[in-house]
Amino acid sequence: MAANMKEKLKNSALVRMFRSGPKEEEPPVQPEAREEPAPEVRDGPPPPSRHELQLPEGHALKLLWQDYREQLGWAPRPVLYLEEPGAEILPEDEAEKELRRLQMKINVTANQRLDAVYPRKSGKKSGAPGGQEGQGEQKTPPCLDAQVMAAVSGDGLTAWLLVYPPVGAGRKLDRAMLTEALEEQKVCFGVDEALLDRLPQETERYFRLFTAARGTPPVHGADGRVVDLFPRTTERTLAVDEHNRVDYASVDFISNIEKGGEICRIIAPTRGVPGQTVDGREIRARDGRAATVPRGRNTQLSGDGGLLLATMAGHVEFNASCFHVKPLMEIPGDVDYSVGNINFLGDVLIHGDIRSGFTVRAMGSITVDGVVEACTVEAGGDVVVAQGVQGDDRAVIRAQRNLYAKYLENSCIYVKETLHTDSLINCDVYCDGSVEVRSGRMTILGGTVRAAHEVSAGVIGSQTESQTNILLGGLPCGSFDYEQLTEETRGLEAEMETLERRPDSPDKLSRMSRIRMQLIGNRGRLKKLEKERERLESDPKGPGVRRMACDVVYPGTVLTIGEASHRFERRLTPCNAALADGEIRLI
Repeated sequence: MAANMKEKLKNSALVRMFRSGPKEEEPPVQPEAREEPAPEVRDGPPPPSRHELQLPEGHALKLLWQDYREQLGWAPRPVLYLEEPGAEILPEDEAEKELRRLQMKINVTANQRLDAVYPRKSGKKSGAPGGQEGQGEQKTPPCLDAQVMAAVSGDGLTAWLLVYPPVGAGRKLDRAMLTEALEEQKVCFGVDEALLDRLPQETERYFRLFTAARGTPPVHGADGRVVDLFPRTTERTLAVDEHNRVDYASVDFISNIEKGGEICRIIAPTRGVPGQTVDGREIRARDGRAATVPRGRNTQLSGDGGLLLATMAGHVEFNASCFHVKPLMEIPGDVDYSVGNINFLGDVLIHGDIRSGFTVRAMGSITVDGVVEACTVEAGGDVVVAQGVQGDDRAVIRAQRNLYAKYLENSCIYVKETLHTDSLINCDVYCDGSVEVRSGRMTILGGTVRAAHEVSAGVIGSQTESQTNILLGGLPCGSFDYEQLTEETRGLEAEMETLERRPDSPDKLSRMSRIRMQLIGNRGRLKKLEKERERLESDPKGPGVRRMACDVVYPGTVLTIGEASHRFERRLTPCNAALADGEIRLI
């Protein structure tokens, strides 16, 4: 069957038509096969390959090529690559779209060309390859000039050319044919003039796809950006040396800046550069978007808008998507009678000690290079005490974030996040996060430690069986605040009742007005704490991790998790305790 088909193709009218025309160039001599050098081995994934249009057997273009090959004796196969060698490879999705568009265009032109070679008569193709020669077979071959097909990509950035050979005495390919085909598609920009001059003399000019014009893609502008000169987050980790010691004096979360100092650089966006299609249309480019400037309190932009500057000396902090410069109070020595109590809106840095009886309050963080004695320290951020706290049962340390101290003795401690220390001795601790005693002495001895999630230490209790209480779960700070507010509210209500029984006076009215405002505030905070407690109790995720972990636990230690309680009667090494099925399980 195949041999019969080949014989018919040899004797087809199209072969006779090609042979009767002016003599084409001699068929190129096929080069002898030579040994190719071994491909270079490269690391990484192989480069993407060019995309080729694959036509099915029996396609009109392949039939035309087969007859042309029979005429010459040999002809290179059709080459229909979207990209020229060395050109940028299209993405797969774009290439698939362009291949479909190109195939539709070739389907039309190839079928029209085949119909021109085999004119229809009585609804049948006369002399069609592989078919039966019809009644009106044309005795004289048609005279068809070389035909040029021009196609433009969907984005208008590429134009291709495909040339069909002449038939009979038809005119061979020339520069004018190529120019006319491009003009019909309105291609006027980015034309490869050298290709148009060279192509009529090319040996392999037929049945091959050439890139004849390239447009200029648009270059979209780059978005503006911010280059930070200060960190947005502070890494709150403690470095432990080979002796399991932490240098709390090196713990510094304060980023100082002078007035006019640079906080960050603002890189301006760039404008887009428009492109142009092969038919001369402009392609609009998107301009870059300006960066959001993280301008917070006590900061301003430089005159050219390229820098964010500090308007005052202080401490740089990133909060709520902005950089803020918080005022910094620096005390060169001790907080004593020469300084007095401190109540500051920013951060406080004390290079000495805080003596007994004094109070230091700050909206930001408090850093003490020395010792904290029997005093009150309250911070809206972190508290760092390099040398430790000697509380004498009167010190109160409150941190709305984290507490870092060399040691804590005989103090009331209130921490909203994590407590880090070398030792806890006879302290009353309220912590809404975890208590970490894993450096230095690593000891918790006496007192009561309340933590929402975990207490981790080297040693809990002592050989003398001093009672040490560990309570896990809930929100200890919230419970402490609730108890304090409740007690304070009861005292205010009692004072209000006493004032109401007194005769009217300006002093009575002033004091009653002040107490009413305090009562309103306290009751509002009590309601908020009650809602938080209800939310925690009804949370479907449960209370989360509640665990005690230590290397050694001594008798006299009492562990309470929720409603369950366990008193240790013997020394355990090591000990991991958690709540399971309503009971405390030791691992």
